[in-house]
Amino acid sequence: MSLIFQPSANIARLKESATLAVAAKARALKAAGLDIIDLGAGEPDFDTPAFIREAATAAITAGATRYTATEGILPLREAIAADANRLLAHGPPITAAEVVVSSGSKQSLYNACVCCFGPGDEVLIPSPAWTSYYEMVELARAVSVPVFGEEANDLKVTAAQLAAAATPRTKGLMLNSPSNPTGAVYTQDELSAILTLAAERGWWVLADEIYLRIAYEGGARSALEVATTRDNLIVINGVAKAYAMTGWRIGWTIAPVAVSRAMTAFQSHTTSNAAAVSQHAALAALGRPQEADEAVHHMVREFQRRRDAVMAVLSAYPTVRYVHPAGAFYLYINVAGFRGAADAGAAFAAAVLEEHQVAVVPGSAFLTPDWIRASYATSESVAVAGFTRIARCLTGA
Repeated sequence: MSLIFQPSANIARLKESATLAVAAKARALKAAGLDIIDLGAGEPDFDTPAFIREAATAAITAGATRYTATEGILPLREAIAADANRLLAHGPPITAAEVVVSSGSKQSLYNACVCCFGPGDEVLIPSPAWTSYYEMVELARAVSVPVFGEEANDLKVTAAQLAAAATPRTKGLMLNSPSNPTGAVYTQDELSAILTLAAERGWWVLADEIYLRIAYEGGARSALEVATTRDNLIVINGVAKAYAMTGWRIGWTIAPVAVSRAMTAFQSHTTSNAAAVSQHAALAALGRPQEADEAVHHMVREFQRRRDAVMAVLSAYPTVRYVHPAGAFYLYINVAGFRGAADAGAAFAAAVLEEHQVAVVPGSAFLTPDWIRASYATSESVAVAGFTRIARCLTGA
């Protein structure tokens, strides 16, 4: 008798990552010979800095090809703690015992969700938010509770909005600044109000700071700079975005020791340690700050130049509305009412791909169907061409 697959209850509601689906479709169209401008990717287009690649080669030669401790090699965890301590404003110094290294910040986020949330728990998610937040919370058998920001506030949520959405079952919240998908950056006062509320209510805060170093106009603030207590704080970061190391798959959490031990135990039964050579590459990125800062600052300057160039393009189309991109490398564009479609973002994404050969991510992936996300993590000329086509498609120019 043939067995028919029926998804388990664990994944019955799971949806494919919309951002990865767009990237796959763009690749397929390019392979078919079409000249596609892919603005769907959330990936820096720069090469990993040479000194990091050279450190990885040296590590392989030295034999860094075996299992490591599940939580990561001690020198890397010490470097992560030292880097975080440069931001720390309150409390005792962060130690290596609070750090768990994983195979990318996505795994770090999932580890934290599984270890902190469970059946019946509600998790507040300021929305629009990265699509995987909702799925990770659901995979932890908790309930994701979207809290929507106002366009007038760059779609950021306030502490008051979070408080209004809370119930006795609220167990925590996700926090992401700079934001994917919007590029919005929370101010120090906004972060302070949210972190104070969470501490008073006894909520876990999962602060995803993967874009922290990619910020303009005064930069972005870490929760470590603002929080007056770390008892309920889990900071997630990694080398993927700022250091152009997406494929190396190294992320980490900084959390109270008890939480870190639980995440280490959980990870020991799932992926175990992150790739040894990748850990040594990350150690170079964090352990050689002068070289790293020079490389990161160069990439951020380039991102800002591209951002300014595409904003200049859109300024010629005054009816086009978007969130001010103070960080990351995305523009979140309002396409409400596009051709009368109920899901305007999906309709626009299909039209701009078919008619103008530009791939973008529909806002429904982030629970805001009247919007689309477009990335400028590509060359300036390609970004300008792509955003020009987006504006023409949206305005009918």
